[in-house]
Formats: sequence, structure tokens, C-alpha cells
Amino acid sequence: MTKKNGSAKYYVLMESLKNEIIKGTIKPGEKILSENKLASKFQVSRHTVRKALSILENEGLLEAIHGLGTFCTEKNKKQTSSHNIAVITTYISDYIFPRLIQGMDRVLTENGYSIILKNTGNSQKNEAKALEDILTKNVDGLIIEPSKSEIFCRHIQLYDALDRLKIPYVFIQGTYPQMKEKPNIIMDDIQGSYLLTKHLIELGHTNILGIFKIDDNQGAARHKGYIKALTEANILYNPDSVISFHTEDRDTKPTAMIEDYIKSQIKMDAIVCYNDQIANEIIKVLSKNGIRVPEDVSVTGYDNSIMANAGTLKLTTVSHPKEYLGEMAAKLLLEKIQGTQDKESRVPRVVAPELILGESTRER
Repeated sequence: MTKKNGSAKYYVLMESLKNEIIKGTIKPGEKILSENKLASKFQVSRHTVRKALSILENEGLLEAIHGLGTFCTEKNKKQTSSHNIAVITTYISDYIFPRLIQGMDRVLTENGYSIILKNTGNSQKNEAKALEDILTKNVDGLIIEPSKSEIFCRHIQLYDALDRLKIPYVFIQGTYPQMKEKPNIIMDDIQGSYLLTKHLIELGHTNILGIFKIDDNQGAARHKGYIKALTEANILYNPDSVISFHTEDRDTKPTAMIEDYIKSQIKMDAIVCYNDQIANEIIKVLSKNGIRVPEDVSVTGYDNSIMANAGTLKLTTVSHPKEYLGEMAAKLLLEKIQGTQDKESRVPRVVAPELILGESTRER
């Protein structure tokens, strides 16, 4: 066994065995290969094998029984009801997420459940680690906001393990391309962005820029809504009028690109932003360059978050019923746990948006 991505041999072996346990290749109660056979199979020393097995024993995935060998523990089999629900979100402490969690917690607490809360920082790698940890615990279900949901899930085997253990899960605010059939609760983000762009068009704007995140479902859908409104109004869609950004450059690229657009004197009389947070930052950049909002350029946000009222102007934005979405996700999960989910109900369950007029847009 060679090192993988610089990882030590014992760690690579440990990850390989853990993956087999999670996938169910090694079943609960099953005896694994002896240290000698593992050393031979993976071409490592017995010391390396013992180090890998020790980690898995400490995580509760394996159990060494003197004189008999090492066995996959029963922890990897669905246990009796624990009244614990795992909730994995991309973030916890900022923007819309506290309200989402409040909505979930209200419904789950009323029904006698407690929450095990984790966050991923919108990283699929961190999401995989969170799921691996959840799979070692006794939980009755899972609500998860997928990380970078527009990108193919690279740890699909962990969701297969949840299915195998019959642990129900519900996605919120999107799902992965290869998991569209899974239960999820979403906003109609295409319609939301369409309403904002149409509002700007009705105000007489013709040079409308768009700023959209491209690694999650929300950003992709909001981009589609923007295109839909332009097409309907017979305004030619111009890819050069769209600023696309990823999670990693969300704090720098949108504002830097707007600075470049201003210096290049690119025509703009309105900007549709991915969310309220981006909108406020864009307004600051425009103001720094002597461009007035809304007198010179109209700007829209999205989510009707606390940030819609945090700047110098109340933003024109779109509603995001945060607590209601959390409540819907919790109720759908309880339906799945209790086996009462309506088989005829549509997947996903979609929440309609509402245009919220503020002070950041005006008629041209």
C-alpha cells in the first residue's frame, strides 16, 4: 500500500476499512481478517495494521475480543429509536441558518426529539466526515443541507449506508445532481430571481447585470430565473453581464469584478445579486466609486434576511421563510420516520417566493 495524497499508510488502511464498514461490505458482527492477513493483503507491517485497527476501535466501529479476533460492532446496525435527529447545515451562526434551525428545533422538540447539530462550512469533505460520524451514532433521522449542491456528490456511499440502515433523511435548500429523487424542501429560486429581474425590467432597466453563485442549486436556479425574465422581455442575454463565483471566492470576486466593470465603463443600470449579503457589499463598492443607489443603479438582494435592512438602504429582495422551511423539513422527516408520508406528494416540496419592495430600486 502506497501513501495517498501524502497520508500515512496506517491512515490509508484505516480509511479503506472504514469505507467497507460504512458501505456494508463488512457487516455488523462480522469478523475481519487477522492482522497477518491484513498486513499481507495491503502490503504493510503488522504495526501499521494495529495502528489502523486501534483508531477504528476507538471510534466504536471495531471490537477486539481476546482469543477470537476483531469484529465489526453492532453500532453499525440500525438500533432502537433514540429520539435523536441529526441536522447538518453548511453554516450555523450566520445569515439565514439560525432561523432555519429554530424552525426545525420547534417541530422536533414538540415531538420529543433532540437535535445533534453539525456544520460543514460548505465543504463536501467536511460533509463526508460529518456523515461518517453520524453513522456511528444512533439517530432516527437526518436533515441535511448539501454542500456545493450543484457539484456531483463524491461520497454517495455514505448516503447508500443511510439507506441500508433504513435511516430516513431529508435534504433542505437543494440536493445533489444524482440524488434529485430524494425528499427535499426548497424555495422556488427560479421564480424568485425571475420576479426580481422582471421588476427591474418593468422599471425601465435594460442593462441588468447578474451576480450568481455557481456551486449550489440556489445560485444555478437564480441564474435561470434571471435569464427567463430577460428572454421574456426580448432582452438579449449577455454572458459577459454575469459574474459567477464559488464558495471560496464569495468574499472577493463579486466586488472585485464590479470594480473592473466600473473601470471598464461597462453599461449597467441595475444589478441582480445572489443574496442580500452580496447586495450590500456591491452597494458599498458602487458608493465608493461615486455611483448612487438607486439614482444611478438599482440593486436587488435575495432572502429578505436581517441584512436586507442592515445597510444604508432597505433592499428590494425576495422573501425566504426561514423558520417555515425548517419546520417543513422537520415535518417531512417525521412523516418518513412514522411511515405516514403521502406517496402521491411531489418531491421536492417547493415554497413559493414573494417580492419584497425596498429602497434600492427605482424607475429609470
